Amino acid sequence: MRAKVYRDAWGIPHLRAGSPDELAYVQGRNVAADRAWQIEVERHRSQGTTAAFLGAEAVGWDRFVRQARLDGTARRCFRSLDESTAAWLTRYVDGVNDSLAEGARRAGQFAAAGLAPGRWEPWTPLGIWLSTHILFAGFPTKLWREEVAHALGDDAIELFATDGNRTSGSNGWLVTGERTVTGAPLIAGDPHRFIEDPGIYQQIHLSCPEFDVVGLAVPGVPGIAHFAHTGTVAWAITNAMADYQDLYRERLRRRGAQVESLGPEGWRPASAHRETIEVAGGDPVEIEVIETERGPVVIGGVDEATAISLRLPSRVGGDLGFGALPALLRARTVAEVDRAFDQWAEPVNVVQAADTAGGLLHRVAGRVPQRHRDNKLRVVPAWEAAHEWRGPHEPLPRESVDGIAVMANQRGLATPLGVEFAPSHRAERIRSLLEQSAAWSAKNFTAVHMDTQLASAKPLLELVSRVEGLSTGATLLRDRLVGWDMRMDAESTDASAYADVRSAVVRRIAAHPALRELAERVEAAPYPQVFAPWLALVTRVAFALERLLTTDALPGIDRAAVVREAVEEVAAAGRRATPWGERHRLAPWQALPAARPEVWPGLSGDHDCVLSTSSVPGLTDLSSRGPAARYVWDLAEREDSLWVVPFGASGVPGDAHHRDQLPLWLRGALVPVITDWNRLTEEDMTSETPARLRKAVYEQTVDGFGTVRIVPLTPAADVDLIHGWVTEERARFWGMADHTREQVLEIYEYLDSLTTHHAFLVQRDGEPVALFQTYEPDADPVGECYEVQPGDYGVHILIGPADGRTERGFTGEILRVLIAYVLADPAHRRIIVEPDARNQKAIERMVRAGFELGPEIDKPEKRARLAFFSHEPQERRG
Repeated sequence: MRAKVYRDAWGIPHLRAGSPDELAYVQGRNVAADRAWQIEVERHRSQGTTAAFLGAEAVGWDRFVRQARLDGTARRCFRSLDESTAAWLTRYVDGVNDSLAEGARRAGQFAAAGLAPGRWEPWTPLGIWLSTHILFAGFPTKLWREEVAHALGDDAIELFATDGNRTSGSNGWLVTGERTVTGAPLIAGDPHRFIEDPGIYQQIHLSCPEFDVVGLAVPGVPGIAHFAHTGTVAWAITNAMADYQDLYRERLRRRGAQVESLGPEGWRPASAHRETIEVAGGDPVEIEVIETERGPVVIGGVDEATAISLRLPSRVGGDLGFGALPALLRARTVAEVDRAFDQWAEPVNVVQAADTAGGLLHRVAGRVPQRHRDNKLRVVPAWEAAHEWRGPHEPLPRESVDGIAVMANQRGLATPLGVEFAPSHRAERIRSLLEQSAAWSAKNFTAVHMDTQLASAKPLLELVSRVEGLSTGATLLRDRLVGWDMRMDAESTDASAYADVRSAVVRRIAAHPALRELAERVEAAPYPQVFAPWLALVTRVAFALERLLTTDALPGIDRAAVVREAVEEVAAAGRRATPWGERHRLAPWQALPAARPEVWPGLSGDHDCVLSTSSVPGLTDLSSRGPAARYVWDLAEREDSLWVVPFGASGVPGDAHHRDQLPLWLRGALVPVITDWNRLTEEDMTSETPARLRKAVYEQTVDGFGTVRIVPLTPAADVDLIHGWVTEERARFWGMADHTREQVLEIYEYLDSLTTHHAFLVQRDGEPVALFQTYEPDADPVGECYEVQPGDYGVHILIGPADGRTERGFTGEILRVLIAYVLADPAHRRIIVEPDARNQKAIERMVRAGFELGPEIDKPEKRARLAFFSHEPQERRG
């Protein structure tokens, strides 16, 4: 069977090959084509080389990764793989390497960052897995607890023990056939992570004679690990909140050229060498990398007052559990999924699975070392034998499934393995909702995904309700909050009022004299910047607020007085009653942010809602964490399953499927899972694809007119066509009438290198009919000629020669499609055009299309007439 790539209407890749190894190769090629920039950033993150193109701000991460020896651990774990898994992994990497340069040409970020695509090694996917999950167990929390114990006493070490905004929020639930309309189980959920653009999960379909699997893959890693459906069995995971990484306080010394560390058996040699971090726009940074018998030193060093090492199961055992990945792809039953997860290493997860034969699974998977309880709580002395790891790994809990099983990072199944867990609110709310029906289907699970009840608000609201003697404005605010339904809906102004009071309470507690010593300690703590989020007092108070309002562990704080002052503060501020969604906006992480700030949409939800869209009360209402995907696996019929991701299948800006799922994700809608090959479109992945066969960024069929496709312009392939168009007399206002072929090629190759400007060919029924260019006004000379507004997007349009076309209205139909394409992106609120002021024909055409005329402006090359088209964004059609 020849390997093939297919796409559905949402651009989701469906890959087919004759063997698992060949399929791995095609998966590697596909991810390099769709996500080249993303996976190259992840490769550099795993190697500690991001500062070389991202600059000084990335040095902290690079230092940590190198000192933690993640790349070396990846190499060690690769060497321990069985021959079959190593070969499978290598074929994936071969595919990446063979397509990376082509993928990089599609991604303008490479040129913007001055980065050339590199070469992947067979262990690179293991390194990416490590760097993606190294902070999942939250070992920096032990640094925080150390400071709490020193400032408030050992009895207070767990005072702030609640989930933070970096560790939890994921939901998963399994409903057995007794509670579904089909009589077969359903599995659903939504992994909670930092929302990244492109997204951390890639929807994908992998098929060969040995297996046929749909699921959510991690770009840069072969197979499908976390969430998948093989047709007869499906599984999903959440973070178990287990503690499996330890921090040791080291004593180091130099003996000549040798570094030594003090362990239970005395002074022992430690490995040490120096590395250089290259920094774009700055001087190189030299670091010392030290590893003791416990692990790599990630804080301080031999010449510093503090030295702390990190011990990881994967580095100690040389096994990252990658043998589970191909085993999961081949699984047909719950028993086979169970056996595959026996190989799992990290992160430690709660797993749910169900199969078509009635099998059910609810267990923990991963490796948790046996050791002293203090190891889980804080930094422990390396020289005390009591803190050494001992014996086999901790036994992994499991339990039977009776109708409903819920996993939401809460204390429960995984309790013996961890210290801090998420509050039980999400888990209890999900169970309560599921118990309300015995007729669940994949489609009606959306109501669970999108639930916005905030049970954690109760303690604060109870204190608010008891406050008396308030000013008139504060009394009105109190009464308003007491009557609030505790739903963090985007349109709710009461939710915003609650958030204001909550933030004021958080700030007042964090600034209270009772916590002054703790604040001073964390401010002066000698820890790298990469650990700062775990040591931020306001953040810690924000996520422990419910506990701090219901415990006497801080007797010096008069909670009623704090709440009174907060209510008065918010009332006196007189802040306009804005809907929650106007302030609680999406704030995704981008390795290379856009040239101008994007206006991201507002969100419903909050950290402790089932719709867990996390902000940091007291600091910001923006949400950088949330559901990185949503899924529903139907065991009755796989094609009745549903899924969605925050952005889209493609990581290429401007691609039709870069952000086409965002409107659906915002409102809780899901995309159908398609596995019928007859409903898919085969794709030619060769780099020499002619324009008529290129993948469109947008496509629309217009009744009575034809199919209009917008495809990326390839300068080298299209220069003859474009040169012919722009040098015609009819195109004199385009400004290239006297340009040579080489000059036109140079112009469009330069445009192709930019992330802010793009060029496209417009086709009707496969034939090129127009040249279409887009740009961000802030990054263009036109931005200096008028007041650019958020959401402005500029375009240039050159209609090609008629070539026999005689129908009236041709240009108008093309313009309508181009306008629809631009406004399909919710970030684009207004289209800007700037035809030559002498080109009256073009100006009249724009007016007929609905543009409003603006002023004339003087640009270096022409006097232009501005025109603007505003419209409510519409969903992109693929």
